[in-house]
Amino acid sequence: MKRLKVVGLGAIAALGLYPAVSQAQSLNNQTPVSLSSPGFFEPADVPLHAGSFEASLSVIGVIPETFSSNIKPIGGQVNAGGGVSPELTGTYFLTNHWALQLIAASTAHSISAGDTSLGHVDVGRAHVLPPTLTVQYHFLPNDRFSPYVGLGVAVAFFYATQPSEPVINKFSLDTTAGPSLDIGFDYNFSGHWFANFDAKQMFLNTTAHIDSAVGEVTAKTALNPTVIGVGIGYRF
Repeated sequence: MKRLKVVGLGAIAALGLYPAVSQAQSLNNQTPVSLSSPGFFEPADVPLHAGSFEASLSVIGVIPETFSSNIKPIGGQVNAGGGVSPELTGTYFLTNHWALQLIAASTAHSISAGDTSLGHVDVGRAHVLPPTLTVQYHFLPNDRFSPYVGLGVAVAFFYATQPSEPVINKFSLDTTAGPSLDIGFDYNFSGHWFANFDAKQMFLNTTAHIDSAVGEVTAKTALNPTVIGVGIGYRF
């Protein structure tokens, strides 16, 4: 959550930047500054409105955070490594401000268990497909700089697991779902084209079933990934 708080503070600071810039320029020029003045906050070439659709391609980093692990019967803490992958995003505007966003991406992660009665155990690697549907509110749909916040649900499908033989014979992770918080912004830099920064905090609980050299092991953990993406998109 610390990462999401930092991103949130950055977005809030950006939202507060325009009034300060306008006031400073007004004092220097003795004339009010309007949104039509050249600069970061000028009107968008293609404003967002009801019926608008955005498609974008991003590079995302997935940073898992594991909490409250319960590994039976060996104890310890589940650890998951980070992953990087491309992401496809589609956003449809229901009104000028409200939009639905759907993302699709897949990342691979290393899975291990630490502080167990057997010491550190490498479990293997697993791929995850977490489609996420989010309802977003866009604060400035007519401006080049258009920040937003959102709330949604993420579903995590785990597949193509690769056990760390010979210690681990087989393992799987249960499909899971949970809430997702979203914050980010678009910047319409030329015509229909825009840049995007987005950060999501997902809250997911899953169970791993492990067939190991010492018998069956079950690991329950709160796997709460932070997903940060940067990309370019096109508005229709």
